[in-house]
Amino acid sequence: MTLVFVAIAALVMLSLIFGAILGFANVRFKVDGNPVVDQIDQLLPQTQCGQCSYPGCRPYAEAIAEGGESINKCPPGGESTIQAIADLLGVEPEPLDAEHGEEKESKMVAVIREDECIGCTKCIQACPVDAILGAAKQMHTVIEDECTGCDLCLDPCPVDCIDMLPVDQGIQAWRPPLPADSSNNIIATDRGQAA
Repeated sequence: MTLVFVAIAALVMLSLIFGAILGFANVRFKVDGNPVVDQIDQLLPQTQCGQCSYPGCRPYAEAIAEGGESINKCPPGGESTIQAIADLLGVEPEPLDAEHGEEKESKMVAVIREDECIGCTKCIQACPVDAILGAAKQMHTVIEDECTGCDLCLDPCPVDCIDMLPVDQGIQAWRPPLPADSSNNIIATDRGQAA
């Protein structure tokens, strides 16, 4: 009987020792996520729009890193993002999957026509980055610097008072205004003089 107690005590002691060793190894050699997922996530545009069929950029990056998803499902990122992810992973770039949307030529931002807004808050609930300010029964407005141009606020709006407009890119995008159409038009000749 004493031999049985000694054997049980020895097993308990061994399990405690091995448990302590495994606990130490778990803390000492812990890996904080997959660094490739972090790198892919940094390349994605962070619109959180869901056009790739994932609820945000991070889950899409995780699916790409696991090898279960193609790299061409992000319309806001476009061809440049596809190329950057392909370079990171060492794979061939693929053309943008048209099923998920089209790449926009310039960055777009939502603009609410405030005089038509009824304050329903449906656009606020749909915005994945909290770029819309407002309250129930009050007009809403968009924080332009926060808006990612994902278009998710358009469909829920019951009065269709939201427009997607291209973002002004500053002085580089400025073009002189065209002259007004009138009978006093000034027409430039080949030498740059007015006719």
